[in-house]
Amino acid sequence: MTVDSGLPPQAAPPPCEKDAKALRFIEDMTRNCDFVQVKVLEEILSRNAETEYLKRHRLKGRTDRETFKARVPVITYDDIQPEIQRIANGDFSPILSAQRISEFLTSSGTSAGERKLMPTIQEELDRRQLLYSLLMPVMNQYMPGLDKGKALYFLFVKAETRTPGGLVARPVLTSYYKSKHFMNRPYDPYNVMTSPNDAVLCPDSFQSMYAQMLCGLYQRLDVLRVGAVFASGLLRAIRFLQLHYPNLCLDIESGTLSQEITDPLVRACVSGFLKPNPELAEFIRSECIKESWESIITRIWPNTKYLEVIVTGAMAQYISILDYYSGGLPKACTMYASSECYFGVNLRPLCKPSEVSYTIMPNMAYFEFIPLDSAGSVSSRSAAPPHLVDLADVEVGKEYELVITTYAGLYRYRVGDVLYVTGFHNSAPQFRFVRRKNVLLSIDSDKTDESELQRAVDNAAALLSRFDAGIVEYTSYADTKTIPGHYVVYLELMVKDAGNSPSHEVLNLCCLAMEESLNSVYRQGRVADSSIGPLEIRVVRNGTFEELMDYAISRGASINQYKVPRCVNFMPIVELLDSRVISAHFSPSLPHWSPERRL
Repeated sequence: MTVDSGLPPQAAPPPCEKDAKALRFIEDMTRNCDFVQVKVLEEILSRNAETEYLKRHRLKGRTDRETFKARVPVITYDDIQPEIQRIANGDFSPILSAQRISEFLTSSGTSAGERKLMPTIQEELDRRQLLYSLLMPVMNQYMPGLDKGKALYFLFVKAETRTPGGLVARPVLTSYYKSKHFMNRPYDPYNVMTSPNDAVLCPDSFQSMYAQMLCGLYQRLDVLRVGAVFASGLLRAIRFLQLHYPNLCLDIESGTLSQEITDPLVRACVSGFLKPNPELAEFIRSECIKESWESIITRIWPNTKYLEVIVTGAMAQYISILDYYSGGLPKACTMYASSECYFGVNLRPLCKPSEVSYTIMPNMAYFEFIPLDSAGSVSSRSAAPPHLVDLADVEVGKEYELVITTYAGLYRYRVGDVLYVTGFHNSAPQFRFVRRKNVLLSIDSDKTDESELQRAVDNAAALLSRFDAGIVEYTSYADTKTIPGHYVVYLELMVKDAGNSPSHEVLNLCCLAMEESLNSVYRQGRVADSSIGPLEIRVVRNGTFEELMDYAISRGASINQYKVPRCVNFMPIVELLDSRVISAHFSPSLPHWSPERRL
């Protein structure tokens, strides 16, 4: 077993007592991992003993681990969707949690084309804030002097709605940014941001980005770190600067704010920065007008020490372009969290992206793990449910699917994340995030699985059938060379009547039909967040997929077991497909999306 104990190598002592206290807390929690887990489970089960869900499974007030595992089943979202529906409709009896559900957090995982609704309780905000409070004490061990400047973080709220019963439903970060923990946070010299709160909270993504970028440019010499939640979000900010620097420079030059910014709260919060500064405007203009944008981050914000972005999982596809724009600055992945639960922290936040491991904090929830075999399937020789492993008992070098039990009323819930154990910090395991289970395509927070993609292709095929054309084969690719990235679907067509083959316009409409078929998270990214570009169909010449099979067989694939991959990310295969493209088509308009949830 690999054990990581004490201060990590190259880490400095904490600069203040507040940091020292946070680091002692991490040590205490991780040194007694299994003890903490037992206490967490006892607390969750005793609090919620009278809930309908636990009564149904005959727990009868028992809080021991053995009874819990014997009587409470491992579940997915579909298993508790009826209970979620009742709460959403206004049933506030203790169904899942003894404490009243305060709101729903909308998960980027999808169910029947809609975001999942994750129940939460008010105290979970305190638990999430606790995890946030550990991040800078860890970072300060590696990067001294962060109290001498500011953070340029591009943070945004997203659309929210209300359920029929009146509960708010919104993404977890939107919930946090609108909470007292964020809005009324005390002054902390290590956490000073360039963006005013009202710029972050503006629901119009253009106005929010414009204001945050403008404030960041005015304070460019104060910026010590640049970031966004996901790597894709930071790249959108760079693209925004490319598109809008002329107007931003005009505002800086004149000391006035563009009339495109109409939100009165945004105008008011930015007014404190607005003053004529022709010299700054000319500098930014001269940098942005250059043909090469290599190292643009350090050219505009020269004191930047690192980027803070998630570059694990699907976000790893953005690492090279981030290196280009930042001149190879370190990329810090600080924490691991989801709508269902916040999990842990990266105790070596400036390590290489390929080495990122998160230490699960055992006080956040009760954690179990489904062992997976080398093929990523559940390790079980029979049809019986798999044996779940406790947090302290996972083994280094093995993959597991994460299962959680939360204070808010999720019991033995399969999150869908696949994790690889890299080692231990004291007795707490450290995990590398491998992937979301069953996800084929992802650009930002969207997650498209094979069944959704198949449904989209089927709808395109229905449109093509009117022209006596059909789809022979298809595969897909998440193209992140564009900003924002977009889905590419390669189609090999069969056309019965060459004189009546589908036109360019028809294939464009096929793109739109596919987008309309994709889940609401994807469509929100296209319509409201501008985080995903138009879907593209690339038609390849006949015989391309036979060539693809030949290539796979030449690399050792079995001809009897070969299946066309529904998503490709191996660059030689992408290059082979691109070399056979005979036409390219894009969605001609935005798909339909509304923040209103169908319940």
